[in-house]
Amino acid sequence: MKKLIVIAVVALIVAGFGWHYYSAKKKAPAEVERDSSAPEIVPAEKGSIRMIVETTGRVVPSQEVEIKCKASGEIINLPLEVSDPVGKGDLIVQLDPQDEERSYKRAEVSLKVSEARLNQARVDLDVSKRNLVTERTRAEAALQSSEAKAREVEAKLKRVEQLVEKKMASAEELDVARTSFEQSQTEVKNAKARIEELATQTVSIKSKEQAVSIAEAQVESDKLSLSDAKKRLSDTTVLSPIDGVVAQKNVQVGTIIASGINNVGGGTTILTLVVLSHLYVLASVDESDIGSIEPGQRARITVDAHPDAFFPGEVVRVATKGAVVSNIVTFEVRIEVFGPRKALLKPEMTASVEITAVEKDDVISVPVAAVSRRRMEQFVTIQKEDGSTEERIVETGVSDGDVMEIVSGLDEGEKVVVAKSSAFSPWQRDMDPARTARMRERMTMGMFGGGGPGGRPSR
Repeated sequence: MKKLIVIAVVALIVAGFGWHYYSAKKKAPAEVERDSSAPEIVPAEKGSIRMIVETTGRVVPSQEVEIKCKASGEIINLPLEVSDPVGKGDLIVQLDPQDEERSYKRAEVSLKVSEARLNQARVDLDVSKRNLVTERTRAEAALQSSEAKAREVEAKLKRVEQLVEKKMASAEELDVARTSFEQSQTEVKNAKARIEELATQTVSIKSKEQAVSIAEAQVESDKLSLSDAKKRLSDTTVLSPIDGVVAQKNVQVGTIIASGINNVGGGTTILTLVVLSHLYVLASVDESDIGSIEPGQRARITVDAHPDAFFPGEVVRVATKGAVVSNIVTFEVRIEVFGPRKALLKPEMTASVEITAVEKDDVISVPVAAVSRRRMEQFVTIQKEDGSTEERIVETGVSDGDVMEIVSGLDEGEKVVVAKSSAFSPWQRDMDPARTARMRERMTMGMFGGGGPGGRPSR
């Protein structure tokens, strides 16, 4: 009998719990529905407001250099592999130098030949100038001698003529004197002609001077050719221009590469070097959020490869011009990564970025849904101590999307009414229509969930 009573009591208790659970389950939706339709009363509180702009980007090094060779040819030495460190001036690649060495030797021979021709031309010019001086001296001396002799013969002829008139000399003596006079005049004319002939040698000297100038120009040209050949020979050896790390290797020993200067396609890329002393994240920020981004703002960076690690960063540059991607305008923001753990990051990693666009402490704030706007003025509805409500004009500040700063018009602890009757708050409904349309479009596209290419809006 006692066992039956115990069983009956247990059954009644179980049935009571079941009925209570069933009743609560039926009653809960009605209570939730009633609560969801009623406005919420919350106090104005002091606290911190942080507006975070979330986006994604990729990790990039501070410097990335594609190594190409000015010369063409076959690679005979390539001592580096991917991830090897490289110092400035270290050997990167060596091409077969045989062709360029032959060109250099030919240029050397050509220079020696042109220098020999220049020396010969200078010697010929010097000899011609010396001969001209000697010939001119002899011709002038011969002219002076012939003129002196002609004067003497002329004087003798006059004396013989006088003697003939006095019949003190014969006609034969007069003929001899006249013949001597004619001969002396001829010698004077010949001496003058010789001096005139020397003038033609001056033209020959000018021609030889021109030959020297041509030889000098040829020497200069051959010197330039030799310098070019030497430079081409040195171009077969490629040295590192920076201190960095090998990020990519495109060729192997035995590969014939094209010049990066003479090739229309830009030549063959041998290696890609990166400098990892500074790392950056290039993030794309939506145009609706770019107005709140500026250099100097803090950022927090995460990557999928290290989900438990956070990397501090700072905005260092904001692009002046945006880019259109899938009809959405985004702006590139460059963020430098700091901290001792930044070595965990590698170029081209995808990074999630949270930029602290606004950060204020100890400010009075209320929910965004409590603020409405009419005629360029903003209002909140406050609840008095007697339970009545009134609208009050307030001046607002920054917002993180959930709460809004109240600069003036509301004291800490005052109770405000928060409407719950719309997907958008009164403040949001009274915003500029174009901005409201953009917000609806983004909600439709799921951008408030954080999946868009331009990042997620502030929260």
